[in-house]
Amino acid sequence: MFKIKLLILLLTSAFLFNCTKNSNITPSTKFSIAYIGGEYDGLLLKNLLTGYLNTLDIYDQTSSYEIRSSIKHTSDHYITNIDNTSDRINIETIVSFKIINSDKECSVFSYTDNVSQFYIIASSDRFLSNQKAAKKIKKDNTEALVKSFINKLSGVNLDCDE
Repeated sequence: MFKIKLLILLLTSAFLFNCTKNSNITPSTKFSIAYIGGEYDGLLLKNLLTGYLNTLDIYDQTSSYEIRSSIKHTSDHYITNIDNTSDRINIETIVSFKIINSDKECSVFSYTDNVSQFYIIASSDRFLSNQKAAKKIKKDNTEALVKSFINKLSGVNLDCDE
């Protein structure tokens, strides 16, 4: 009896999942990625973007839909209490994506987003934990923004903006 209930539940959930997919991007729509500046941060952004597009099978370097992007990290130092015992650094990551149709030379889609996180810094600059925390936060922020862009990409209209 348990196996029958489980099978019915599995079939129902599979049916509902298949019915809810509504996407303007077909598997034949592929994207290429333009050069991304920014040294390590740009390389990380390009690798993450390429990885996610490859996973969805919508990456082709010869495609006419080109993704142009830029990334910028800013950090602010602030103190949160009166005793000055809790120094923190807030790292904000700003990413901008633009999809260009290179055949028609027009902009198809534009997306800009930002994410910020902070960490409590150690009292000395000699600690590697400060550098490792900043590097990990920048990587996590970049990955979150790429995932957000990929999710927005599924419902985008690929006609030229007028």
